[in-house]
Amino acid sequence: MKAIKITYWITTAIVGLMMFYSAYAYLTQDAMVQAFHHLGYPDYFRVELAIGKVLGAILLIAPVSAKIKEWVYAGFVITFISAFIAHTASGDPVNYRVMPVIFLVLMLVSYFTYHKQNQLLKTA
Repeated sequence: MKAIKITYWITTAIVGLMMFYSAYAYLTQDAMVQAFHHLGYPDYFRVELAIGKVLGAILLIAPVSAKIKEWVYAGFVITFISAFIAHTASGDPVNYRVMPVIFLVLMLVSYFTYHKQNQLLKTA
């Protein structure tokens, strides 16, 4: 049980912090404005995505209902898969394509350990 809890919190914290950082970068760095234009996205989408990432990161870490957590995980899955597809379709270098996949894996570990932890608490 302890290893599951530690794994959950480490992976959740990494994903949450990465989402906070990327939202901050989306709103403050000119390079991100150019990156979104390179991918073919309008500028307002960058702002919307930053707001969504901040809200999602807060809800991912906060003690909220399981239903809300499910929506956060679903939203982040869509975000990571979409980032991978966008970078691949734009012909970006491999490191741009791999990063969303790495964070997707970390998030999936967070998701499965979240459910495993809740399952163990219910049976205890």
